[in-house]
Amino acid sequence: MKKLLLILFLFSALNGQTQRFFENDTTLNIKRTAWTSGAIAVGWTGSILTLKNVWYKDSWTKDFHFFDDSRQWLGMDKAGHVFTGHLITRNISSFYRWSGVERKKSLLIGSSVAFGYLASMELLDGYSNKWGFSWSDVGANTIGIAWYAWQELLWKEQRFKLKFSAHLTPYAQYRPNVLGSTYSERLLKDYNGQTYWLSITPAQFLSASTSFPKWLSFSFGYSIDEKIHGDYNLYAILDGKSGIKTFQAKSQYLFSLDIDFEEFNPKKKWVKSLFKVINHVKIPFPSVILSGGKLEVSPLYF
Repeated sequence: MKKLLLILFLFSALNGQTQRFFENDTTLNIKRTAWTSGAIAVGWTGSILTLKNVWYKDSWTKDFHFFDDSRQWLGMDKAGHVFTGHLITRNISSFYRWSGVERKKSLLIGSSVAFGYLASMELLDGYSNKWGFSWSDVGANTIGIAWYAWQELLWKEQRFKLKFSAHLTPYAQYRPNVLGSTYSERLLKDYNGQTYWLSITPAQFLSASTSFPKWLSFSFGYSIDEKIHGDYNLYAILDGKSGIKTFQAKSQYLFSLDIDFEEFNPKKKWVKSLFKVINHVKIPFPSVILSGGKLEVSPLYF
């Protein structure tokens, strides 16, 4: 739910931008800058207050404390923080570029807002008796922010794109309170069904006259399998049908192809804006999977 609110905060602002304007202003636009800053301030404040009064309502404590979750979920939680930090930085920076703010300044603002917003969420965790302030979360957030920033400074574009995909797994039934009970909860909470990708478009490194398809990307993914509990890699349950059922958690490394939608140049600006949003998601393709030391092939992996 916390991550869902975060995504809603990001894309509500994005929709506000794309409904009226589609091109960056070439000079500083005071009205756009004011609108962007106001929308971010309202979204930031509103989402934090909502989280405190709803998500943390039953776990709030007066004692601030720390929590080391760096080894939980085989790193999938941290991969999510990297992806989120990158996503927020990109969107906030693009809002200010749309407002006519100079590239480096918009990047500085985007990075600062992303760090501040995610840090404020960590502070909320610090007052929850279910969680705690996590330095490893802060570190992962920072990596995501820096991942976007250094590419913009070096190339003025993203050549190593972070993407996400998700599918349902059978594991949620064994711990629905943790891995989700509804369709949407399972997609958001079951790390076994989530994959984080690093997509590289070779044409971006080649000359403009290259015959290599500009839209074709090579994608490297990371996921996990049979991870039922955050702290334990070996988990057993009593199954009424087969007796004791044992799960051995493992990391998965994937290779696949992908489509870089931002390399297309549609005539309609709203389609171009839509492609930027879609490009955060890894498109289903055949994939090679290294899981638990065994090599597998999936005809269509999402």
